[in-house]
Amino acid sequence: MIRVLVVDDSSFMRASLAAQLEKDQEIKVVGAARDGLEALTKAKELDPDVITLDVEMPRLGGLEMLKQLMQTNPLPVIMISSLTAEGAETTLKALELGALDFIPKTMSTDKENFGAEIRRKVKALSRRKTIVKLKYRRINRIVEPKASLGVPNTSQPPDYVQTPCKGPRDLVVIGVSTGGPPVVQSVLSALPEKIPACILVAQHMPASFTGPFAKRLDKVCKITVSEAVDGDKFKTGHAYVCPGGKHIGIRMRGPLPEIAVTEEPRDALYKPTVNVLMETAGKAMGPRTLGVMLTGMGADGCEGAKVLREKGGCLIAQSEASCVVYGMPKAVVDAKLANLILDADDIANAIIKTVKG
Repeated sequence: MIRVLVVDDSSFMRASLAAQLEKDQEIKVVGAARDGLEALTKAKELDPDVITLDVEMPRLGGLEMLKQLMQTNPLPVIMISSLTAEGAETTLKALELGALDFIPKTMSTDKENFGAEIRRKVKALSRRKTIVKLKYRRINRIVEPKASLGVPNTSQPPDYVQTPCKGPRDLVVIGVSTGGPPVVQSVLSALPEKIPACILVAQHMPASFTGPFAKRLDKVCKITVSEAVDGDKFKTGHAYVCPGGKHIGIRMRGPLPEIAVTEEPRDALYKPTVNVLMETAGKAMGPRTLGVMLTGMGADGCEGAKVLREKGGCLIAQSEASCVVYGMPKAVVDAKLANLILDADDIANAIIKTVKG
């Protein structure tokens, strides 16, 4: 049974969240809190598997509560966020502080989709409770043996042969979803200003979030980061984040590549979809391309990765141990498409070595 603590100052939202979550027989709401102080107390008493957390609350707000939680009793947290520009900034800050994912509060008006999405996220993130506790206990200098916390064995199957990516390659395409923003920031901020590659990022994220996300990255990275616009020129030392609700890829304009931001395919499950990014990059610039598949739910990007590899592209998958959700990387690993499987902390160095050849 997955045990959830719901934190929101609105009694209506607390009741609505509880009702939606408990439609799944594997989920039980074990408590509710009206503010951050009450939430910290109940989190310690109840030790839930997942916490859903609002931002604006009396006495102690969501961000301060999250900061204290990660210092004293780290647990998986899903933010219930506003889709305003201010809400986007706050949610991105919450992800930096340790929240694993978020869900837009506006979705709550569509009860069926909101319920399905929050249940899906709770079930996925509940599996990371042990990892979250281990990670933040180490950060807070409370070190415990791995065995006592049940950290899974993430060694690769003996028949999986990893092959180093050979360069030079001047295009890096990154696909990422759940748990992605802090990992993307960690990877991009470790790249040198004059890295000889153009970088495209397809992050599953609402349209109102991708602009603030790109601006936040630009502030902390040595490379330039911007939200992509259709027709942007292919520039080395520059990363382009796909606008939410659209797709990003590469097309050739004569002999030269350029950034394509499109509405098609309109029926894609995810917007952006990583499949479009990987496939178009492979077809346009196959041997010049390095694909990177980071943490995320589902298998988006796997079909595109097949094309990328067929056209001479190389692929790095994030390791299970370092993923918030081992879904998208697992799909390419299971399909034996990944050249390398690396922890998040090792991916930036691998990108640098590969693009420089």
